Amino acid sequence: MATYEKSFKEEAVKLSDEIGIKKAAAQLGVPYYTLADWRHRQNIHGDQAHVGSGHKRETGDEKDRRIRELERENAELARANEILQEALGFFAKNRKK
Repeated sequence: MATYEKSFKEEAVKLSDEIGIKKAAAQLGVPYYTLADWRHRQNIHGDQAHVGSGHKRETGDEKDRRIRELERENAELARANEILQEALGFFAKNRKK
C-alpha cells in the first residue's frame, strides 16, 4: 500500500475538482477510489482531512476527554494557589508581630 504526503493529497483533490476524479487519478497514478476517498474526507473534515505525519484527527470523545483533563488540572492549580495565598498570609501576619 502506497503512502502519500498530506500536501500531495490536498493538491490531488484540487486537481480532481478541476478536471474530474477519473482524469486526475490517471494523471497522478493514484487509484480512482483512493482519490474519491480523499475528496470525501476533505468534504467531511475540511482542513483536518489529511492529517498525515502521524498526527491524529481529534474526535469529539478525545476533545471531551482533553477538556475534562484540563478542567481537573485547572482545579488542582487553583487549589495550590489558594494554599500558597493562605501560607503567604500566615507568614506575613507572623512577621508583623
